[in-house]
Amino acid sequence: MDRLLSGRRVLVVEDEMLLVMMIEDMLADLGCKSLSSAATVDEALALIAAQTFDVAMLDMNLNGSDSHPVAEALAARGVAFFYVTGNTGHDLRDGYADRPMLKKPFRQEDLIAILARLQGEGPSSPR
Repeated sequence: MDRLLSGRRVLVVEDEMLLVMMIEDMLADLGCKSLSSAATVDEALALIAAQTFDVAMLDMNLNGSDSHPVAEALAARGVAFFYVTGNTGHDLRDGYADRPMLKKPFRQEDLIAILARLQGEGPSSPR
C-alpha cells in the first residue's frame, strides 16, 4: 500500500472506539508514524497542547458535544484537518466550511483521497 502518511503524526478525534480501531488500521497501512486519539473535546485539547500533529481527523459531534473548540485549536496551530461525521442534518462546521468532510461509513479509498488532498498543508506550508 502507498505510504501516504510516512513519518506523519496524526490525531484522530472520535468517540466511537470501534471506528477508532478501524481508522488506526487504515492509517498504519498508510505508514503513519504516530497516532493519538481522543474521545472528548477536553482530551483532544490536551493532546493538541502537548504534542505536534501533521494532520487531524475530527468527528463533528463527540458524544453530544460540538467539536468546534478542537477545530479552533487545530487551526490556530496550523494543523491540516478534516471532518468525519455520520450527521446528515445541519452543518456544524461554523467558520471551517472549507474543510473537507468524510461521511461515515467510509472506505479506505475515501480516506486516502482526503489525505492526499491535505498533503502539504500544515504549519510550515501555505494554504
